[in-house]
Amino acid sequence: MSPAADWLEQLEARLEQQLEAFLRANPAQEALLQEQEQRDRTQRRRSQLQQAEGLRRELLQLANEIRQWRERAERARSAGATELAQRADQQVAELMERGRQRWHTLEQLGQQVQQVQAQAAANAPEPSRPPASDPLDQAWGRFELDQELEQLRRQQQQRP
Repeated sequence: MSPAADWLEQLEARLEQQLEAFLRANPAQEALLQEQEQRDRTQRRRSQLQQAEGLRRELLQLANEIRQWRERAERARSAGATELAQRADQQVAELMERGRQRWHTLEQLGQQVQQVQAQAAANAPEPSRPPASDPLDQAWGRFELDQELEQLRRQQQQRP
């Protein structure tokens, strides 16, 4: 290991120790840090869900375009316009490749959502109900996010 990498690891370890000592000495700050981490996770999940919804809409649009170009290719073939039919078939192939790429991105995003959710479940104790100090808006926001995640999971499981 290089001296610079070793020094960096020592610095990171020292900073981590200082942070832990500070948080032990200031439990209110630790609570604020945990609250901020929860907000960050929630924001990440919202962002991922919005991105997934955008990809889903794009995939639906691509499916519609593919159907239209297939119909056009068939009409051109039946009318004897082979060159035009070939160009339409090429367009279908390009759209299908774009759809495969978007589908792959959506699958990766779904895996990321599951990882974030698993990390949140592993890091947070599971209370039977939200704490009394938890505002209703925050509890409702978590409920909506959980519902959206569940819907996304069902959609991914229903795909062919």
